[in-house]
Amino acid sequence: MLFSKDIVVKTESNKMVEITLTASGDYKDPFNEVELDAIFTDPSGKQLKVPAFWDGGKVWKIRYASPLEGTHSFTTACSKNEDNGLNNVKGKVEIKKYKGTNPLLQRGAVRIADDKRHFAYGDGTPFFWMGDTWWMGLTKRLVWPDDVKKLADDRIKKGFNVVQIVAGLYPDMPAFDPRGENEAGFPWEADYAGIRPAYFDAADKKIMYLAEQGITPCIVGAWGYHLPWLGVDKMKQHWRYLIARWGALPVVWCAAGEITMPFYLSQTKDADREWLKTEWTNVIRYMKETDPFKRTVTAHPSRTARESLTDPALLDFDMHQSGHGSGPAKQSALALEGWRTQPVMPVMSGESRYEALAIPKPLPAEAPRGAFWAHTVNSGLAGHTYGANGIWQLNGIDKPYGNSPGGNNWGITPWNEAMQLPGSAQIGAARKLIESIPGWNSFQPQPEMITQWSAKDTAVLAVTAGNQSALAYLPSPGTITITLPVSDQQYKAFWFNPITVIREKEFAITTDASGKFAATSPEAKQDWVLVLTKN
Repeated sequence: MLFSKDIVVKTESNKMVEITLTASGDYKDPFNEVELDAIFTDPSGKQLKVPAFWDGGKVWKIRYASPLEGTHSFTTACSKNEDNGLNNVKGKVEIKKYKGTNPLLQRGAVRIADDKRHFAYGDGTPFFWMGDTWWMGLTKRLVWPDDVKKLADDRIKKGFNVVQIVAGLYPDMPAFDPRGENEAGFPWEADYAGIRPAYFDAADKKIMYLAEQGITPCIVGAWGYHLPWLGVDKMKQHWRYLIARWGALPVVWCAAGEITMPFYLSQTKDADREWLKTEWTNVIRYMKETDPFKRTVTAHPSRTARESLTDPALLDFDMHQSGHGSGPAKQSALALEGWRTQPVMPVMSGESRYEALAIPKPLPAEAPRGAFWAHTVNSGLAGHTYGANGIWQLNGIDKPYGNSPGGNNWGITPWNEAMQLPGSAQIGAARKLIESIPGWNSFQPQPEMITQWSAKDTAVLAVTAGNQSALAYLPSPGTITITLPVSDQQYKAFWFNPITVIREKEFAITTDASGKFAATSPEAKQDWVLVLTKN
């Protein structure tokens, strides 16, 4: 911790550093009375206005990170000009090259790839979004450190690299429901008079652990229906606080969950939806203006993020909620709609079919697996987020989460049992397969190239740039005929079993003079994945 005005801090590229300041003045309501920023000048001469956050008492903190090596100088600017502990404090951050193994620090935070269809690390290295859903992961039902490390380590081993997690203003409950508390209580005072730093001090431990392990925290600021309770101005304060706390970490921002969905018991839902659409758009605009690190921004919708804003161009990518009750045909149709919608941006499903979700019968592994493949292939294989009932709401080991405000109960599977559901291993392993395919980060959906399919369900196909590779998902066994725009071309091919996650039946394919070929899957009554790569 640093309290001197002659501040010199050393760190490594992309690695967050923290600078602590102590106010000289006494304030009755520091959170609302004082606004503090640090104006950084990086080695290229670019200036960044970095918001600071109040951490209780007289303590304020600045968090900063940059991929640029060299000297980063700063001067603070405080709304209380006379406070010599906060205002006009000068210093510098010396940054050297990061020498560790964390890919988020080696390569930089996740951004949109140059093709505007996929994701990449900051340095341009392709990134496949393989997300897991921990909506209520900051509550005390997921105990720090043992529970967090156990769940995170399991997800890392299975191939997950993103966690979607809500910053205290949760779904499936009213405001200030005791189920939303963490070890320090709630994120806001009961009357929304101010933020509670102790809540975020506890949350820091979990968010920072995820980032330290190479998992990108996709931080959801609030569930959408909290906006009328806080009001727009306080929601902007909430987001400024999140940006100040966590923006220097390699995070992705999700403005809100089910962003235009009214509270479950609302009597004015149509009017609420329109108001939420307008005002959340304003909040997102504020987020993008406030964040100096320009982290990637999206929104979690009831259907698509694009249609949830009055200005969809504010989004960096289009997150979908593709339907807990929707089979592969509907999943793939929504994905293709997203691919074809303007403005161009990556498309992925951030919520599809939660494994073991009781609607009313628990969904088996084939439901989230089918949703993954159908939506992901038809949206260009940018990524997907899996969800398990029991983990999204963090059912306690001894005490289930309980009922929603409307009386629904989605199931009582404890999180530590839900962690072992087979779908997580099947879907997590799919990332390894996809990333092994040459040119995978240039996949585009090509449904029109499927010229015949023997079953009654919907098969999907994606092809890479230059027709180097192709991937088809078959929801059931059968024969698929595909016409590629290359004649007499030899391909190496294999069938991938998405249940056992192993390759089966390797063979060769040669397209005919019109580019056509046919392939018949193994006979087992299940879904199959066909992969082709040019010789």
